[in-house]
Parts: sequence; structure tokens; C-alpha cells
Amino acid sequence: KLEELHEAIHRSRADAVIFDQELSPGQLRNLEERLGAKVVDRTAVILDIFALHARSREGKAQVELAQLNYLLPRLRGWGEAMSRMGGGIGTRRGPGETKLEIDRQVIRRRITSLRRQIDELRRTRQVKRSRREASGIPQVALAGYTNAGKSTMMNALTEADVLVADQLFATLDPTTRRLTLPGGRRVTVSDTVGFVSKLPHDLVEAFRSTLEEVTLARMILHVADASATDVEHQVRSVREVLHRIGAG
Repeated sequence: KLEELHEAIHRSRADAVIFDQELSPGQLRNLEERLGAKVVDRTAVILDIFALHARSREGKAQVELAQLNYLLPRLRGWGEAMSRMGGGIGTRRGPGETKLEIDRQVIRRRITSLRRQIDELRRTRQVKRSRREASGIPQVALAGYTNAGKSTMMNALTEADVLVADQLFATLDPTTRRLTLPGGRRVTVSDTVGFVSKLPHDLVEAFRSTLEEVTLARMILHVADASATDVEHQVRSVREVLHRIGAG
């Protein structure tokens, strides 16, 4: 299979190969060596899209945290070439290995700092949420597959001016608006980040405070795109993620 891939890469002069699976650090390194091209896995692509769309302070911190958690175990591949320079049997560590340790320490410190930031922002979010709960207004959360039309639904219901774009993960920061129902009752409606099948674990962890909007809502309105060819698969994927975050 690798030979087949190798031929296809060189025939098409591709400089990158994207795998629709999460690859381990060892797999990434071995595949890059064997294929002679940059190898990117599903998680890296999703993280890149999130990084493009992060606007708020919380969104940016959550994406960076997920990226650093993803990068930390994968650092060795980049440092290995340097570590060979001075590393022999019984000799002191090569400069690459030392640099690798420094990089790891810097990343770990940054991860700790980002977690602190996100915790502070989560507390602010909790204060706002508790005010909403104290007012006795029930909360409705819009959930669904990425690009299923949640923001369009939000705008149609509440006349909110939420960004609508035909692209994956256009909404990263939840928006909450008030809505008066036909019977006169008032509720708040929250637009949330879109889900995807095989959602990377690092993203679920980093976006836990944002996903709490869904877990604490009185009602979840699951939006699905009936025109999607794989709509049933999308519905199943969303339900799986809802179970994972405790909103089953």
C-alpha cells in the first residue's frame, strides 16, 4: 500500500499527504520517511481550521491549548536529526536532545498558563450563566454537525447577527440571544461549535468550557442538514459527541 501511495505522490508531484485518521507520532515519522512528503493527519487539519476561525480570547486560547497538547508528543520527530549530531554510546546528550527538552518545557509552561486563562474565562462564563438561570429563563442550545445550518437557524429565530458561512467550524464562540416564543414565554438560545465524526480528544478537552453550554441547557435543539448525502451518519456522530460530553 505504501509503494502504491509513493507512486501516486510522485506521479502527481504532491508535496503533502492527508490521512483521514489520527496518526501516532511514530506513524507520522515513519510515513514521512517512507513517502518523502509532508504527512498530515485528520486532527492536524481540524486544528488548523479551528485556528483560522478563532476570534475571541477564549476561542484562541482553547485552540492553542489543543494544538500544544497535540504537538507535545510529536516533537521527537523534529528533534531527532539534531540529537544524532552529538549523541553516541556513553557520550553526553546531543544538542538536539537538549533543545528538545527545552522545547518541551516551554510548551508545558504555556499549556499551564493557557489552562489558567481558560479557567478564568470559564468563571466569567459561569457568572453570566448563573445570572441567566436566576432570571428563571430556560436555555435552549443549538447543536449539530459542522456546517449543518445552526447559525442560520439562530439568525432566523432570534434575528441575531451571527456570522453565517458555508464552511466548516465557522462558529467557535457560543452566542446567546433571547427569544420570545409564540405563547409569550421567553427563552435564551445559544449557538454552539459544530461537531464532526471522530472529533479529536484534545479538542473536546480544550473546548470543555464552551461545550458546557450544551450540557447545562434545558433543551437541545439538534439541527441537521436534510440535503446532506450522509445526513444519518451526521446525526449519529452528533449524538455520539453529546454522549461524550455528558449531554446524552
